[in-house]
Amino acid sequence: MTLAQQGDGAAYAELLTMLATTVRAYARRRLGETPVIDDVVQETLLSVHAARRSYDPRRPFAPWFYAILSSRLADARRRQRRLASRELPDAMAPEPATPPPVHEVMGFDVASVYAAVDALPARQRAIVRALKLRDESVREVADRLGMSPSAVKVAAHRAYRTLRRLLGDPGR
Repeated sequence: MTLAQQGDGAAYAELLTMLATTVRAYARRRLGETPVIDDVVQETLLSVHAARRSYDPRRPFAPWFYAILSSRLADARRRQRRLASRELPDAMAPEPATPPPVHEVMGFDVASVYAAVDALPARQRAIVRALKLRDESVREVADRLGMSPSAVKVAAHRAYRTLRRLLGDPGR
């Protein structure tokens, strides 16, 4: 660490490699085989890197290093407890909702909706497809069709009224 503080990059790389091995073994003994070991290694090495200037070369390195490592292990244990208190085991998770059949959405047969859209006059059909199927804005549709935004809105509302009549659902 003293050489690393003096700017020796090779010594610092060697130190970090040695520390990574030490942290991994130490954490595995304390936590067991768990996926958080890699996090502990990374967080410990980052902490050593951030605090490297605070190390006093006149004092032993191991107590300084193990104080940092113990702190990161305590953080990992707290994080594990917090997650365990909030998460359900997979066996207790609710079953995923069954999506509606692809051919039926909101009580309508998709094929009949497309057939109704195809039955609209050409301009209304283009507006409905652009606004509802391609999710274009009124401004984009108006610019592309050479219409005012108000005219696009009026044509869209007329098309929606026709679709409601064609689909047999006047309340929607």
